[in-house]
Amino acid sequence: MTEPYNGQTFADDIEADVDSPSARLDREADAILLEGDRQPRPLRRAVREDAGLVRDWGRERAARLRGTVEAEPLKATLYALALGVMIGMLAAR
Repeated sequence: MTEPYNGQTFADDIEADVDSPSARLDREADAILLEGDRQPRPLRRAVREDAGLVRDWGRERAARLRGTVEAEPLKATLYALALGVMIGMLAAR
Protein backbone atom coordinates (compact mmCIF):
# COMPACT_ATOMS: atom_id res chain seq x y z
CA MET A 1 0.00 0.00 0.00
CA THR A 2 0.98 3.56 -0.46
CA GLU A 3 1.53 5.79 2.49
CA PRO A 4 -0.74 8.77 3.02
CA TYR A 5 0.62 12.23 2.45
CA ASN A 6 1.89 13.60 5.74
CA GLY A 7 3.37 16.85 4.41
CA GLN A 8 2.43 20.28 5.61
CA THR A 9 -0.72 21.77 4.11
CA PHE A 10 -1.20 25.47 3.57
CA ALA A 11 -4.39 27.51 3.63
CA ASP A 12 -3.63 28.71 0.09
CA ASP A 13 -3.90 25.13 -1.17
CA ILE A 14 -7.63 24.97 -0.47
CA GLU A 15 -10.07 27.14 -2.36
CA ALA A 16 -13.21 27.33 -0.25
CA ASP A 17 -14.49 30.57 -1.78
CA VAL A 18 -17.18 29.25 -4.12
CA ASP A 19 -18.59 32.74 -4.62
CA SER A 20 -15.41 34.38 -5.90
CA PRO A 21 -15.69 36.56 -9.03
CA SER A 22 -13.89 33.88 -11.04
CA ALA A 23 -16.28 31.16 -9.89
CA ARG A 24 -19.30 33.34 -10.69
CA LEU A 25 -17.97 34.04 -14.19
CA ASP A 26 -17.39 30.33 -14.73
CA ARG A 27 -20.97 29.55 -13.73
CA GLU A 28 -22.37 32.31 -15.95
CA ALA A 29 -20.30 31.11 -18.90
CA ASP A 30 -21.49 27.55 -18.37
CA ALA A 31 -25.11 28.74 -18.26
CA ILE A 32 -24.69 30.65 -21.53
CA LEU A 33 -23.15 27.63 -23.23
CA LEU A 34 -25.94 25.37 -22.02
CA GLU A 35 -28.68 27.57 -23.50
CA GLY A 36 -30.17 25.76 -26.46
CA ASP A 37 -30.64 28.72 -28.79
CA ARG A 38 -27.20 30.27 -28.36
CA GLN A 39 -24.25 28.29 -29.57
CA PRO A 40 -20.72 29.68 -29.47
CA ARG A 41 -19.52 31.00 -32.82
CA PRO A 42 -16.54 29.38 -34.50
CA LEU A 43 -13.43 31.44 -33.85
CA ARG A 44 -12.70 32.21 -37.49
CA ARG A 45 -16.21 33.51 -38.13
CA ALA A 46 -16.17 35.54 -34.89
CA VAL A 47 -12.89 37.20 -35.85
CA ARG A 48 -14.14 37.91 -39.36
CA GLU A 49 -17.34 39.50 -38.02
CA ASP A 50 -15.43 41.58 -35.46
CA ALA A 51 -12.97 42.72 -38.14
CA GLY A 52 -15.93 43.83 -40.27
CA LEU A 53 -17.34 45.83 -37.37
CA VAL A 54 -13.97 47.50 -36.78
CA ARG A 55 -13.64 48.29 -40.49
CA ASP A 56 -17.11 49.88 -40.55
CA TRP A 57 -16.33 51.88 -37.40
CA GLY A 58 -13.07 53.13 -38.93
CA ARG A 59 -14.76 54.14 -42.17
CA GLU A 60 -17.46 56.01 -40.26
CA ARG A 61 -14.87 57.88 -38.18
CA ALA A 62 -12.79 58.72 -41.25
CA ALA A 63 -15.86 60.10 -43.03
CA ARG A 64 -16.72 62.20 -39.98
CA LEU A 65 -13.17 63.53 -39.79
CA ARG A 66 -13.13 64.30 -43.51
CA GLY A 67 -16.40 66.23 -43.16
CA THR A 68 -15.07 68.20 -40.19
CA VAL A 69 -11.84 69.09 -42.00
CA GLU A 70 -13.76 70.16 -45.11
CA ALA A 71 -16.11 72.30 -42.99
CA GLU A 72 -13.32 74.07 -41.08
CA PRO A 73 -9.97 73.64 -42.88
CA LEU A 74 -8.16 76.49 -41.07
CA LYS A 75 -9.05 75.14 -37.63
CA ALA A 76 -7.97 71.61 -38.59
CA THR A 77 -4.68 72.94 -39.99
CA LEU A 78 -3.92 74.85 -36.79
CA TYR A 79 -4.69 71.76 -34.66
CA ALA A 80 -2.40 69.64 -36.83
CA LEU A 81 0.36 72.27 -36.63
CA ALA A 82 0.09 72.51 -32.84
CA LEU A 83 0.12 68.73 -32.49
CA GLY A 84 3.18 68.50 -34.73
CA VAL A 85 5.03 71.12 -32.68
CA MET A 86 4.22 69.29 -29.43
CA ILE A 87 5.36 65.94 -30.83
CA GLY A 88 8.54 67.59 -32.13
CA MET A 89 9.28 69.10 -28.72
CA LEU A 90 8.74 65.74 -27.01
CA ALA A 91 10.92 63.94 -29.54
CA ALA A 92 13.73 66.47 -29.10
CA ARG A 93 14.03 65.68 -25.38
